[in-house]
Amino acid sequence: MVTMRVLYFHQYFSTPSGSTGTRSYEMARCLISRGHQVIMVCGSGKMSNTGLRGEPVEGMRRGMVEGIDVIELDLPYSNYDSFLKRTWLFILFAWRSIGLALSLQYDLLFATSTPLTAGIPGIIASLFRRKPFVFEVRDLWPELPREMGVITNPIVLGAMSVLEWLSYHSSKGCIGLSPGIVKGILRRGISADQVEMVPNGCDLELFNPSVGEVLRPDGAGEGEFVAVFTGAHGMANGLDAVLDAAKVLNEKGRKDIRLVFIGDGKLKPELVARAAREGLVNCLFLDPVNKRKLTAYLRGADAGLMLLANVPAFYYGTSPNKFFDYIAIGLPVINNYPGWLAEMITLNNCGIAVAPDNPERFAEALEKMADNPTLIKEMGINARTLAVREFDRLKLGNRFVDFLERMAGK
Repeated sequence: MVTMRVLYFHQYFSTPSGSTGTRSYEMARCLISRGHQVIMVCGSGKMSNTGLRGEPVEGMRRGMVEGIDVIELDLPYSNYDSFLKRTWLFILFAWRSIGLALSLQYDLLFATSTPLTAGIPGIIASLFRRKPFVFEVRDLWPELPREMGVITNPIVLGAMSVLEWLSYHSSKGCIGLSPGIVKGILRRGISADQVEMVPNGCDLELFNPSVGEVLRPDGAGEGEFVAVFTGAHGMANGLDAVLDAAKVLNEKGRKDIRLVFIGDGKLKPELVARAAREGLVNCLFLDPVNKRKLTAYLRGADAGLMLLANVPAFYYGTSPNKFFDYIAIGLPVINNYPGWLAEMITLNNCGIAVAPDNPERFAEALEKMADNPTLIKEMGINARTLAVREFDRLKLGNRFVDFLERMAGK
């Protein structure tokens, strides 16, 4: 095997010390374990932790983090930023990334979205340096923002569509994180042998259900049923659905069921205010925590909540980290939108899939689990079994590296 130097662009890169997804950290570590070198280019984020310390010099920090050569650009990002500010940060990151793509030494350039602008340095590198480029697609653009109503301007949507096409067709290959994303790539004229599906996976060691600390949030009493949601509190997550179900539970007098939110996001203040205004004392809001502490809270929970806004593009076009964390640690999952995850939950009997926009059915699913400890145990075992059988992150990481090696011709 010939050693390959990979220039890896991910604006939201984080180690497990942060409180956001760690897919790129895991994939970089897998590349290194297979004898390759990784230069990781990223920005700064409120929820992320790159592992670097010290003040930026000339707009960046650089250093080795667990074998990864990390270049952190001083471009701080937050979900609380306005749409215009976030767009400007995406453009700045792409612009500075172009300079690195044109100057650094590497064998293959890999870029992962979102944002869609992540593909720009790859387009430039393939055009001007003839470097092989692999593009990872985490969301379909412009389908997703259009269906969510976030972006409606036809000129902007058209420009995004062009950028998406260029990113796909400039690359030697594409990785999609879900069945719908893979189909979306194929629809754009990319041949099947140039596309690989590598979903988010399960860290089976860190998210071990029987080994490690167990935490219960303040406000959750002994013997009460705890359902937990982890991650971003944004428009895409549709978390008002949980508060709607909490209201139904309150009206039924089910004070033994607690709904716990761990994370942050632009809509969190509104959710907290609504819960206070409506007297939803069964809703508990916690600050973001790092991965290790998150596992402790998940071990102390009874079910995981897999929620998204009722947007058809989400049904088969997402691969949420939280779902794989839940099943890895053996939590049954309550899912509130149709698609590949709902089908998987039903097929493997590892949770309950309910129809979207139906707080009564959502509340009934919570009650069914709360009233059936045996069912929770059975579904939890099935969840962990599914995680081990199909979503072991080490196996998926090797599939990822195999594909990059093939695209690089190594």
